[in-house]
Amino acid sequence: MDAAPDRVARIQAEWRRERPDLDPSPQGVIGRLHRLAGLLTEELAVVYSRYGLTEADFDVLAALRRSGAPYARAAGDLADHTMITSGGLTKRVDRLVERGLVERRAGSTDARQRIIALTPAGVEAIDAAFTAHMANEHRLIDAIGRADAARLELLLERWLRVLGDD
Repeated sequence: MDAAPDRVARIQAEWRRERPDLDPSPQGVIGRLHRLAGLLTEELAVVYSRYGLTEADFDVLAALRRSGAPYARAAGDLADHTMITSGGLTKRVDRLVERGLVERRAGSTDARQRIIALTPAGVEAIDAAFTAHMANEHRLIDAIGRADAARLELLLERWLRVLGDD
């Protein structure tokens, strides 16, 4: 027995009815990817919130942690390693400073340069949150199976390259 059509299939059917002159087949991929991105973000945010973090908080702390000891990056470099705009980054860093998870330092060669660094509490927080995050991502991948996930990874990597993402 076939599964009932999903939301995207219903939308495509409506467009086929209303605009038979157009092919809505790309919605089968793009519409589902868009919906999937939203659902995955919700699933990931649940774990972040357990640690008192937003997605943006997690992104900043993770970018600092994966930089290696001393877990610090210049502010501009940090913006390049996150999904946050520079204006949003300032607000996010302010909030993380208030929570004692990061600190601002002057650059060693230029006092005007701002360095953002994890505090010991920040290292502890991101290590715990990242451990839970990885368990959550494994759970999500296991739902489709490792073989399908590996094929999907290659397709997505290729598509991102075609669109100029590095």
